[in-house]
Amino acid sequence: MQERETLASRLGFILLSAGCAIGLGNVWRFPYITGQYGGAAFVLIYLAFLVMVGLPVLIMEFSIGRASRKNIHLALRTLEPEGKKWHWYGPVAIAANYILMAYYTVVTGWLLYYFASSLGGKLEGMTADTSPVFFSALRANAGVQFFWTALAIAIGFLICSGGLRGSIEKASKLMMGALMILIVILAVNSMLIPGSSEGLAFYLVPDIGRLREAGIWEAVFAAMSQAFFTLGLGIGSMEIFGSYIGREQSLTGESVRVISLDTFVALFSGLIIFPACFAYGVQPGAGPGLLFETLPNIFSRMAGGRIWGSLFFLFMAFAAMTTLVAVFENIISFWMDNRGWTRKRAAAVSFILVLLSSLPCILGYSVFTSFMPLGEGTSVLDAEDFIISSTITPIGSLLIVLFCTHRSGWGWKGFTEEADAGSGLRFPKALRIYVKWILPQMIAAIFLKGYWDIFSKL
Repeated sequence: MQERETLASRLGFILLSAGCAIGLGNVWRFPYITGQYGGAAFVLIYLAFLVMVGLPVLIMEFSIGRASRKNIHLALRTLEPEGKKWHWYGPVAIAANYILMAYYTVVTGWLLYYFASSLGGKLEGMTADTSPVFFSALRANAGVQFFWTALAIAIGFLICSGGLRGSIEKASKLMMGALMILIVILAVNSMLIPGSSEGLAFYLVPDIGRLREAGIWEAVFAAMSQAFFTLGLGIGSMEIFGSYIGREQSLTGESVRVISLDTFVALFSGLIIFPACFAYGVQPGAGPGLLFETLPNIFSRMAGGRIWGSLFFLFMAFAAMTTLVAVFENIISFWMDNRGWTRKRAAAVSFILVLLSSLPCILGYSVFTSFMPLGEGTSVLDAEDFIISSTITPIGSLLIVLFCTHRSGWGWKGFTEEADAGSGLRFPKALRIYVKWILPQMIAAIFLKGYWDIFSKL
């Protein structure tokens, strides 16, 4: 077994972990569901659940990684009591990383294509009618999709093949730094657009009336789900970075910092989108099409729209690529730990596997258009996302919580001792009953609600 690599700095760990969390959930899903559920009041509910649901599970994943110094499969085997079978979930978690990348890489390819198209002037003059046609044409062209998807995958694995300190950590710092600068510039620009004040009020001033109109309980479940899924928990992609750090700092404090960065990006994404939407009379709850259909239309109507559109899609590409690199590292680590492969061999084999796994999603909009797995209008991408977001992620997170709080697993003592090792914020011992009994029920509720929402409509 090769000697385990470590990160060069605490900042590298925080930026890598935040980069894994920061992705399409922050800058695609968060703005449109905030618009759907009435704006500022929903944001407050979301922030509350981020602390109540997301933070404890994140601390647990980091703790499992740091205590074991292994990937999720070997970590569970290392920490579980003799004769227990928690490690059986390990291969499922790794398979989930591949399934996630089967469609996430395709969407990342779309973002790279839109960045290149905006830079080349192809998005200029877009209207409410032509923008959806442009997006449909991209998805119908399997060859173009394959090229941009392959490019995204190649960039990600090229970064990972260079090593943890020498390439991944440096690239993460560069991309995260650029992402933070771009998001502030874009937010300031949106807030300065004439007529943007109404969008700012919608986003920043709570209105209980709008929340009631959208449905309070629906909003609560949506906020809980978003807080849970935005961090990418339950499949070991956070756990792996815990395995690369020392015990100088407590994991509760580090997790708060990671979540703070993740939240900063989500909130500033709203400051980009809502002022612009209201200034140009576009509904903020326009759904996932907001990113590829609505926003190009808005940028085409802005002064300097070609520049702002290019910067926006570059920002989105950075957000997606940081997630790709983080998940690819988890995949590579699995092969290195379990098979003893070199990093370059693991990266090369995984490149081929991920590229092949992306084909069903790419072909879902051309060859497999008649395949609608979750009802009318759905695609392969929707099915893959359902497998991850509504099935494996909540089940995996539930298992992690039970593993860290019950005697049949690692147990409360093992978890808290690891989480509290080092200087900084300690995990509150008073939360033991909540974490052991109430949090699992909340995660189970998210899981059941996800299934209900899908299958009650079929």
